[in-house]
Amino acid sequence: MMPQGPSFGGGFDFMFTLVPIIIGIGFVVVIGGLIFNGARYVKNAKSPRTSEYARVVSKRMDVRHNTNHHNDNNGMMHSSNSSRTYYYITLEFDNGERKEFLDVKNLYGLVVEGDTGYAAIQGDWIVAFEREMQQPL
Repeated sequence: MMPQGPSFGGGFDFMFTLVPIIIGIGFVVVIGGLIFNGARYVKNAKSPRTSEYARVVSKRMDVRHNTNHHNDNNGMMHSSNSSRTYYYITLEFDNGERKEFLDVKNLYGLVVEGDTGYAAIQGDWIVAFEREMQQPL
């Protein structure tokens, strides 16, 4: 009698071997993402707030869509769509360095490319922008 190893042609042995591995990998990825995002939030929240003179060189939006499928009590399948928009502002500093910041204080609609002034920065966030007023000619 020959010893039986994993049977990938039989179906059931393959499913009982592969499915738990796939579920485990998915679990690790989701938990890892939550830990990473939480750690990044804490890092930014604990960062000191600095004020630097800068020029707004660009603005961009990142729209992320999410679709959820679920069954109601009657067995009917429903889906719900949601989206979230993240706003980013890129600043150029006096030394020529450029850096993109996540807008956490709704400044996106208040600044225009080319504006100069003092930006309050906290980690990877822009939390305030005080525009330099142009002198009339």
